[in-house]
Amino acid sequence: MGCWRVPGPVLALLLLLCPPPSPACPAACRCSPREVDCSERGLREVPWSLSTNTSTLWLGYNFITVLRPRSFPPLPGLRLLSLVHNRLELIHSQALLGLGALQELDLSHNHLSVLTPETFVPLTSLATLNLGSNRLGELEPGVPGALPQLQALLLQDNPWVCSCSILPLWRWLSHNREKVREKSLLLCRLPEQLNKYPIMAFGDESFRQCQETSLSPQHYITFFVIGPFSFIASIFFCTFLGSLVVFYHSLRRESHCWRRPCVCRVH
Repeated sequence: MGCWRVPGPVLALLLLLCPPPSPACPAACRCSPREVDCSERGLREVPWSLSTNTSTLWLGYNFITVLRPRSFPPLPGLRLLSLVHNRLELIHSQALLGLGALQELDLSHNHLSVLTPETFVPLTSLATLNLGSNRLGELEPGVPGALPQLQALLLQDNPWVCSCSILPLWRWLSHNREKVREKSLLLCRLPEQLNKYPIMAFGDESFRQCQETSLSPQHYITFFVIGPFSFIASIFFCTFLGSLVVFYHSLRRESHCWRRPCVCRVH
């Protein structure tokens, strides 16, 4: 039985009409062109088999607790990432590598209490960051400062601790009011006497005591270096000064003996 051969031009036409299959959609997700919806799927980690042309990724309402280093495959076209209503407690400093085109990141309604600026350095295009409804008591101003294109920052419904430690963040907020959304919802939780007091209602005079008494790490280093050195130097100086005094009195006593006149006794 002979083989049926397809003419070359016909084969080329068939290849053009039938493009290669697109990358498989993660089993737990629903996919449409450039959008992947993995919401409410009971996921505990980010699916890895994502198409590189994905522009929108929904991961909300799952059970993700940690974003480990390189939690995402390279997604050079990703513009929107939503992790709302998970159980996020930790985001590694290298978790968001490969997401340089991301413009909107929603981390609201999680359990985040600590964030580092290094985590957000790869997000050079991020314009909107939602950190609302987490467990943030304070936030390094270096976090929003690491986002050169940031236009909107949401921080509402966090248990802010309004002590001297919040001063750097208050300064950043005061100089970037146009970037802070829902400013009236930034309320102190602690100390108790400031519960529900608006952070943006503070003024310079509110932190006057902090500015007068706060010491930088350089000050502490100076104290630890100079303090022991000064103590040891004072001991040596006192010892040296005491030796001089003793030596001086010894010289005076010997000099007095040499000058004392001799008395001859006649027997």
